[in-house]
Amino acid sequence: MEKQSGRLLSLDVMRGLIMILLAAESCRVYESVRELHENGIINQFFHHPWHGLRFWDLVQPAFMLMAGTAMYISYESKLKKGVSWRKNFRHIAIRSVKLFLLGTGLHCIYSGKLVWELWNVLTQLSVTSIIAYLVIGRSYTVQIITGFALILLNDILYRSILMPGFDQPFVEYHNFGAYMDTLLMGKINPDGWVAINIIPTAAHTIWGVTAGKWLMSVADSNRKTYTLIIAGVLLLFAGFAADISGLSPVIKRISTAGFVLVSAGWVLLIMAFLYWWTDIKGHTRYTWIPVVVGTNAIFIYMFFETLGAQWLNGVVGIFVPVHVIAALVTLFLEWYLCYWLYQRKIFFKL
Repeated sequence: MEKQSGRLLSLDVMRGLIMILLAAESCRVYESVRELHENGIINQFFHHPWHGLRFWDLVQPAFMLMAGTAMYISYESKLKKGVSWRKNFRHIAIRSVKLFLLGTGLHCIYSGKLVWELWNVLTQLSVTSIIAYLVIGRSYTVQIITGFALILLNDILYRSILMPGFDQPFVEYHNFGAYMDTLLMGKINPDGWVAINIIPTAAHTIWGVTAGKWLMSVADSNRKTYTLIIAGVLLLFAGFAADISGLSPVIKRISTAGFVLVSAGWVLLIMAFLYWWTDIKGHTRYTWIPVVVGTNAIFIYMFFETLGAQWLNGVVGIFVPVHVIAALVTLFLEWYLCYWLYQRKIFFKL
């Protein structure tokens, strides 16, 4: 049961798990638990403040990498139907425009007014998808090297372009990324995020394409798993070596080379495990729980970022006064909405 109608079950499971984690954040599950008792475990569900890595820092890279994998699977399917690279590029470009508009629109909703902000993951994905598609038909070597070139370029820019007030490459608010934000948006993100993360994190999407190409190849299933594991371990070693040596510290908020390497390594290991567990070993009994969410990922993301956060959270809170329980009830309702859509075969696509 490795392939089901051109799909990888493990990809739908992984996408669903990521979306459930994101929905839990929007429903304030982690925040509510931390209000009761702050500890090292619950802090893993919040971004590291700057130099370091927590579990939550892997969510966005996983989102970006899976998008590349799904894009390759779709691309391969269309090729078999006679759809050329050039013709499919039009679809990718239109989809990227939609993602860009949704991402920038969400910031307006967050602010309650029209704003021009480019920090949303959908906005970032709209650009990395185009970059990844440009090499989607190239060899494994070209794709891998392109990813490394982009993260190297990013670190070079941080070290070589030093403007007044923005001349400390890896210091929050005083780096090249923050400087670019003043040019692109006339402001700096108060939490240290930067818009030009699209350059290094494009490596996540490109390597997602590479992983998709490998997983859909005719190679032996066990060999596919071992290769993903080896790639993941090598990326982890390279990333932590760059961090320890001081060559490139692991900083999520500006997507340093160290961070991209380490996060890609962890994500590939997770992908390898889920592929082995579901597509090879056939452990599918409970996979429907995340799958119903994963197959409507964009819909549920837009829902919990808008109606969920601005309406449903408060409504449930009226009837369930205990914050943690209210958050869990809200999360269940959002999951059930996806289940209801799945049962009726309603899927929202861009």
